[in-house]
Amino acid sequence: MAHIVVLGAGLGGTIMAYEMKDKLGRGDQITVVNLGSTYSFVPSNPWVAVGWREPEDISVDLAEVLGRRGIALRPEGARRVHPHENRVELNDGSMLDYDYLVIATGPDLAFDEIEGLGPSGHTQSICALDHAVKARTAFDAFKRQPGPIVVGAAAGASCFGPAYEFVFLLDTALRNAKLRDQVPMTFVTPEPYIGHLGLDGVGDTKSLLESAMRERHIKWITNARVVSAAATEVTAEEVNEDGTVKQRHVLASRYTMILPAFRGVEAVRGIEGLTNPRGFILVDKHQRNAAFPNIFGIGVCVAIPPVGKTPLAVGVPKTGFMIESMVTATAANIAALLKGEAPRAVATWNAVCLADFGDEGIAFVAQPQIPPRNVNWSSQGKWVHAAKIGFEKYFLHKVRRGKSETFYENLALDVLGIKKLKDIQVETVE
Repeated sequence: MAHIVVLGAGLGGTIMAYEMKDKLGRGDQITVVNLGSTYSFVPSNPWVAVGWREPEDISVDLAEVLGRRGIALRPEGARRVHPHENRVELNDGSMLDYDYLVIATGPDLAFDEIEGLGPSGHTQSICALDHAVKARTAFDAFKRQPGPIVVGAAAGASCFGPAYEFVFLLDTALRNAKLRDQVPMTFVTPEPYIGHLGLDGVGDTKSLLESAMRERHIKWITNARVVSAAATEVTAEEVNEDGTVKQRHVLASRYTMILPAFRGVEAVRGIEGLTNPRGFILVDKHQRNAAFPNIFGIGVCVAIPPVGKTPLAVGVPKTGFMIESMVTATAANIAALLKGEAPRAVATWNAVCLADFGDEGIAFVAQPQIPPRNVNWSSQGKWVHAAKIGFEKYFLHKVRRGKSETFYENLALDVLGIKKLKDIQVETVE
């Protein structure tokens, strides 16, 4: 009998629980530890922030769906992982023993690293559902008294797609409200160029996103370090290639959304051998930690080196399909270990991303996500908006059913030539 604990119930953790459950024996157990009992579809948070979705539209009661699958849920959340003892300390002080631990916590949002940043300061966020709800309230008030808008990301952020998506959604929402002519918009990013995305671009994302911004009269500042945020302005430093300050910008803003830098959550931060200095989980090609081989990491909490050198810290994003490939590899490798076999599954880390603009959008496919790539493709059109809506409905349906995959998903991926696991050649000795 084995007990597998999944820490975190976001996109990766929830699907991890489903896939792992399907591979366990009758006597094995699986427990999900999460702060709260609700799953919310994070990619839809920008729609919530502009009033196009209600929180209940993108939320799932995990207690019900996990219970139906025979998966235990501990909604107290984790205070600290004790890897030398194979235990997780929960926020209520109780301890949970495990044989294998899968860390899927997502990031801690480092709002405190910049003066005035975050929902408790002077800027909005779309990183969590409650943040998006607050951003919507602020946007409703803004429309009654419009003015300049600043959207972007802080140095050290590692998910730039939502910032681009949100600035375009705001543009569409303001045009629909006949207010766009009253709202100057500026995009501020630590990326060395528009469309870098933490990936040194994918296909023609640089030209596509620059063109879209010009068409919509959105100005931008790259190589920008956000220094502080106040109620009516944002201060940012534009830097040279060597990191020295090139120009200081004080941007007027009546509505500001800045994605913060990411770091590992407190429950794991500072554990030698498990995390890097920033608190992200160290894993090998099998998603397994070398210091604690019964611990695996998936999703945004995993440590991935940056793609090339940039003047400011630009993290690598972990997109939805990339995370799902980590999940499939981890489930296969834990199943192998339970059988006394060595882990062999390696995730492809392929990326499929849909950035919605509210009426059209930009999509890209990167195989693998980290260059050099076998496939490096991007495209723009109204079909992306429709595809993003379809993906939202499909993924939420999958979570509510308690199933990781369906026949239709596998068929679609096969048609596109996209796989979750790498083909591993088995070496034979004659």
